[in-house]
Amino acid sequence: MNSTFEVRLKVRQLIGSGVGVAAVVAVLFSACAAQAAAVGAPAASTAAAGSGEPAPECVRYAASWRYTHVTNDCGTAHRVTVEYTDGAEVPCREARPGETVTFPGYGTGGNGVLRVLLCPPPPV
Repeated sequence: MNSTFEVRLKVRQLIGSGVGVAAVVAVLFSACAAQAAAVGAPAASTAAAGSGEPAPECVRYAASWRYTHVTNDCGTAHRVTVEYTDGAEVPCREARPGETVTFPGYGTGGNGVLRVLLCPPPPV
């Protein structure tokens, strides 16, 4: 979808066809994501991507369609990100001991969370 007009038209079509609220929200979410990419959202970088090294077992996650909560039960802080089945990259977040940080969930399109990855230290 390339324009606000197209998004409005699609939403009207969905509402008129009796489709549920979840479908309308999914259309709006995908349109917002596309708009953010077009406006110059930062491209994936090594600072945003995980190192590929899995987080230790004391870092655990719980994924739902809307959010993925990552909890650090380790004794030290860790910078982490989540790896998704579709390859989407999300910025790294620092989780101090006992802290839970939130990432996007798997969504309504069947995307899945594979694991939590460690991130490199932030640039100084």
